[in-house]
Amino acid sequence: MMLGDEWTRLIGWVSESDLSGVSSIALGAGLGLLCGALAYGQISQRRRQKEALASLQKTNSELQLERDRLAALLLTDAPLIVTWTTRGADPALTGDQRHLAEATGGSPPLAFGQWLAPKRAQSLDAAIDALRRNGTPFELVLQTKTGRYIEAQGRPLGGRAVMRLKDVSSQRQDYLDLARDHENLKAETLGLRAMLDTLAQPIWLRDRSGRLSWVNEPYAFAVDAENSADAIARQIELLDAGLRKNASESITRGDVYQTRSPLVIAGERRIFDLVETPLAAGSIGYASDISDLESIRSDLERQMANHVRTLDQLPTSVAIFDEKQKLVFCNLAYRTLWQLDEAFIKSMPTDGEILDRLRDARRLPEQVDYKGWKAALLENYRQLETRESVWYLPGGRMLRAVINPNPQGGVTYLFDDVTAQFHLQSSFNALTRVQSETLDSLKEGVAVFGTDGRHKFNNPAFEKIWSLDAKRLETHPHIDQVILDAHHLYADVDVWSSIKGMIAGVTDSREAQFYRMERHDGSIVDCTLAPLPDGSTLVTFIDVSAIVNVERALTEKNEALERAAKLRENFVHHVSYQLRSPLTNVIGFTELLASGTAGPLTNKQSDYAGHILQSSHALMAIIDDILDLASFDRGEIDLSLSDVELRPLIDAAVMGLKDQMQELGLDLNITIDPAIGIVSLDEKRIRQILFNLLSNAIGFSDKGQTISVAARLSQNDLVVEVRDEGRGIPSDLLPHVFDRFETRSGGTKHRGAGLGLSLVKALVELHSGHVTIDSEAGRGTLVTCHFPQIRPSDDATKAA
Repeated sequence: MMLGDEWTRLIGWVSESDLSGVSSIALGAGLGLLCGALAYGQISQRRRQKEALASLQKTNSELQLERDRLAALLLTDAPLIVTWTTRGADPALTGDQRHLAEATGGSPPLAFGQWLAPKRAQSLDAAIDALRRNGTPFELVLQTKTGRYIEAQGRPLGGRAVMRLKDVSSQRQDYLDLARDHENLKAETLGLRAMLDTLAQPIWLRDRSGRLSWVNEPYAFAVDAENSADAIARQIELLDAGLRKNASESITRGDVYQTRSPLVIAGERRIFDLVETPLAAGSIGYASDISDLESIRSDLERQMANHVRTLDQLPTSVAIFDEKQKLVFCNLAYRTLWQLDEAFIKSMPTDGEILDRLRDARRLPEQVDYKGWKAALLENYRQLETRESVWYLPGGRMLRAVINPNPQGGVTYLFDDVTAQFHLQSSFNALTRVQSETLDSLKEGVAVFGTDGRHKFNNPAFEKIWSLDAKRLETHPHIDQVILDAHHLYADVDVWSSIKGMIAGVTDSREAQFYRMERHDGSIVDCTLAPLPDGSTLVTFIDVSAIVNVERALTEKNEALERAAKLRENFVHHVSYQLRSPLTNVIGFTELLASGTAGPLTNKQSDYAGHILQSSHALMAIIDDILDLASFDRGEIDLSLSDVELRPLIDAAVMGLKDQMQELGLDLNITIDPAIGIVSLDEKRIRQILFNLLSNAIGFSDKGQTISVAARLSQNDLVVEVRDEGRGIPSDLLPHVFDRFETRSGGTKHRGAGLGLSLVKALVELHSGHVTIDSEAGRGTLVTCHFPQIRPSDDATKAA
């Protein structure tokens, strides 16, 4: 356009100018040059216009692309775009209005007054007006009448006012929730810090560089800081350099650092458990004072050791298993009971392993279904109540097993060997039955009364003796009622009062009492009261009517016998003395005749005198024996002990019987232990014993037989034996051989008064000894005399 205008003005100027002839050629040439220049300029301008147009088209395409991109961004999350192009033009809406329908309650988006409160609608209108007038951007979050939130953002874009409306209710709620969580977290943090300040343990936080970022008040006290802020400001460390280095290395590896170390707190050395744990932004640590706990632990360990020693002393077997069924403790009695070696115990075997081992060794009760029995036993780990049972082991042993579950899930076993107790209980029950049956079968009436005086039990004989009602006694009446029921048979008030006092009286000491009751029916009953250990009283009644009558008869007869015995004794004593005096004269005169003092005698007369003398001596011995026995009965014989040799005594006894032995052609064999030596005996009585034993042996011997006399020591006791080879004594007569006046010839010529062996027995017993006799028909007789504790006197020993 500009070039056309210049061309027009140039043509007009040429036409108005005066052209000369000369100058026409020059003008034409100039005009040609001008036209060429103008043509060239026109061509160049058109080229530049084309280039500008192409550039504009390219820019327009890029702008359209950017517009589409911006539109896509604006329409992200389904917003509504409101655009105002000119001042008076209606706004253009871009986007889906349905996304705002819930927030606006279905009202048009631009009718702000319908879905916003008046004040919020006015503020939005004012912001839009400022945007359209001045291009002032705005960003508002508005709460609608429905309670939802609309975000309104206004921006000037390309000379246009653009407003973006978006429902941000969910984001707003998330923001509010986040803000609330933030406030809660902040309050919790402050509360936790306040709580940590109240704890006794020092606690600290470190940042990534290892510096203290927070500590609680106990930490500040532990490091002698004014407060926690002072400890942080001065970076006062509780741990020494070595502990901090070890903790830092553990934290770097991502491990929790734990150790136990002494620390000095307020001038006192204490033991602490130190723990420091890695965090995302550093680490946190705390120190627990376990000094008191360590002291308690030491005391507990000592107590546990004492308990273990105590449990080892118990006869009860104790085993404790943990919740994993592993053995954690057993006492010595348990190891001894099940014969478990120490190595096996230390391996902490399970309950099932121990049961299997005991089953293999046949130490458990025999079970048909062992697996089922074992499973039922292990089920106790899931039980709450204590169970008790009896295990019958091979070999006859019985165990009382108590299985006690503990709160931690384990089990404690207690085993008591009740074999002896079971047998004792069985024996006790059997004894009780035997006693009950025995009491029931007794003829004596038995009753027991308690400390309160009430009847406890009785046997049938008690009811029978006193004619009492059995059903009435089953009510356990008081002793007063029992006395009242028995009063019709026996009415002695004093006796019944004494019995009642013994049963129901309160006395410091009680002694057995005895009463004899002669009842109205003529019967006689003996009553005995005996105190029992539990304070009860045992009362027994026995009908002794027959016994008393027999006793009275026997008493009368015994008194008569005693009088007769006294008469006999006096008679024997008197007659013996009366016989002794003339017999002494006979012996004396016979000895004079035999000696030839009155003149010489023929051989036959000498034989007669010898026989008279021998018979007189025999009769004198019998009289002496009778007198000695009578003296024994009166207790008038005493021993006269002296130190003697045994051989001369034997020879003296043999000398008095020599004629009889020669007549029968008997041999005598004497054997004396050389170790006997001198003994302390009554010489006269020992000679008398030997004489009677030899006389008895001679009387029962046949011609040509041998009589043996032997003396020996047996444990410092003197034993004298006299043996013959005669016909012996029948076994039915042996118990009576020592009885007085008991004589049996047994087909021999022996005749005697039956006093010899009786006197031997009496004389040996006078020496505190005893006599035994051993005989068998046809095989002879052995009489043995024992003299206990025979020792020679000191003087006699020295003389020997």
